[in-house]
Amino acid sequence: MKILRALVSVSNKEGIVDFVKVLRKQKIEIISTGGTSKLLEENNIKVMSVSDYTGFPEILQGRVKTLHPKIYGGLLVRRADPHQLEQLKEFGISEIHMVVINLYPFEQTIAKADCTLSDAIENIDIGGVSLIRAAAKNYQDVIVITDPKDYALILEEMNKNNHEISSETRMRLAVKAFSMTAAYDRHISNYAIEKYKICGMGKILIKEGLCMWMKLPKSPLFLKQKYWGEKNFLLIIFMICTMD
Repeated sequence: MKILRALVSVSNKEGIVDFVKVLRKQKIEIISTGGTSKLLEENNIKVMSVSDYTGFPEILQGRVKTLHPKIYGGLLVRRADPHQLEQLKEFGISEIHMVVINLYPFEQTIAKADCTLSDAIENIDIGGVSLIRAAAKNYQDVIVITDPKDYALILEEMNKNNHEISSETRMRLAVKAFSMTAAYDRHISNYAIEKYKICGMGKILIKEGLCMWMKLPKSPLFLKQKYWGEKNFLLIIFMICTMD
């Protein structure tokens, strides 16, 4: 799968400039939002703003930026389906092959002694979670990167494989992404339960090291090609969402 276009929107900007510089050297078009777009432009990296791409401005003081059919159509299209590809052409939608994203720092925000309810609410990410889930759902055609620690690994694989990413890596990243959004939602749920003292709802245990095993290339889970089937992918997602 050739990567032509990437959507980049990160709260944690660690390593993003160097990573995107390499993507641009490989002629990958960059679509970006707000602060990320500004940072990249300040470092002389050519980007297209989401507003320019969609033809629709950011509204509600940034609460709505990426929730648009030109974004989600480009992420969710099944590239093996000619009918869906024709629909993209009909509506002037381009395919998006990579999403580089991390979320508003909700957990860090609520850890502050002076955090108000308003602060917490404004740090509940909506568009970011939706982008991650869309890209991860369509992992067969989209690469989703949620952890800056993966930038170097992705570039290394692209260099070795003629700028492409294997299906095994795409799936691993997708499972990691689903794990991250599950933990994110659990933090929000636990905060709300504690804040409002809601009876009958126990807090959900979050295992911080849940994804660490996924980084081990010799893990038995990833040794054999058969484990990469669709049924096993869904089983892994179910395990992540139900573990305590």
